[in-house]
Amino acid sequence: LPGQILDQWFESEPLKATLATDAVIGAMASPHTPGSGYVLLHHVMGELEGRRGAWGYVAGGMGALSQAIARAAAAQGVHIFAEKAVCHVLLGRDGRAQGVALQDGTEVRSKLVLSNASPQITFLELTPQVWSARGCQGLGVVASPSRAAPLTAGLCPGLSPPPGGLPVDFVQRIRQVDTRSPVTKINVAVDQLPSFLAAPNARDGQPLPHHQCSIHLNCEGTHLLHQAFTEAAHGHPSSRPMIELCIPSALDPGLAPRGCHVVSLFTQYTPAVLAGGQPWDEQARNAYADTVFDCIEAYAPGFKASVIGRDILTPPDLERIFGLPGGNIFHGGMSLDQLYFARPAPSYSGYRSPIPSLYLCGSGAHPGGGVMGAAGRNAAQVALEDFRRL
Repeated sequence: LPGQILDQWFESEPLKATLATDAVIGAMASPHTPGSGYVLLHHVMGELEGRRGAWGYVAGGMGALSQAIARAAAAQGVHIFAEKAVCHVLLGRDGRAQGVALQDGTEVRSKLVLSNASPQITFLELTPQVWSARGCQGLGVVASPSRAAPLTAGLCPGLSPPPGGLPVDFVQRIRQVDTRSPVTKINVAVDQLPSFLAAPNARDGQPLPHHQCSIHLNCEGTHLLHQAFTEAAHGHPSSRPMIELCIPSALDPGLAPRGCHVVSLFTQYTPAVLAGGQPWDEQARNAYADTVFDCIEAYAPGFKASVIGRDILTPPDLERIFGLPGGNIFHGGMSLDQLYFARPAPSYSGYRSPIPSLYLCGSGAHPGGGVMGAAGRNAAQVALEDFRRL
């Protein structure tokens, strides 16, 4: 348990609770949930420029990281197809992946296919599946990543399934991956820098050191985190949510007009499905955002009056917009039963999939989530090893 780990090193309850947020970040779990201590260690085991456990901010926002990767790839001759949705993976007669088909009908042929989409989208929506039902076997291909019903071609009993399908047990395992997410992301535009009671702004209104850090609110004790989790577990958004507040424009002024700022709120806990099956409609979104803003107002009076725009992304929104299953930022929970040799499924943690020449290289692969590139680097090495043998 993270509490046991933190108790060995620290005495201050607010400090322990603040550090404990890294044990539950992105996870539908409490600091008292067995195994959540690993998630804490996962977030502090890395380093940045030689500083262990440090995190960095990408100048220009996270999109700038993608653009940097794209430029590096293009310099090596890579062709990038932007705004081109993939319909499905193309399979040859021998069952090997031979490229992808785009929704506009274009076929992009290749000897290897690497997917950084989630395991659910990669294997349940974009890849042919072999399955059994009512004594017959069929080949199911989802036509688009829109949760549409699969197109099926029936085979009579006794005939062998076509090559290249996914094993039934593998498909079942992917379906069973825990993708619950407690995260609602709120992006805010403000016309003045938040001024906190604990550290008021300077007269010139310029950012202070704490504005350039991650600010944790409602973290005075681990019991508050557990209470917030319990509410969400019963289908109710937390009445006092865990809030991680960052002000990127304090470090990167180009993100906002002079005197204004953008505030990023990473909040927990919100259930993907509300109690009674109620939808996350605009009323529910705004009600939760108002709760979050009320909490911030208690720490930084005047914050609510400074808000000039907000964008609220609940778990269903994160799934719809970014393809995150259940809204889970890690493509699947970082629990011990879904890590190491079991990520994304037992016997398939080495980036290869049951489909020859198809590889998984995103957060759903080992070692899991986090902006570190480890899964992509490892998958590329495996793919290159296979490519040399083709």
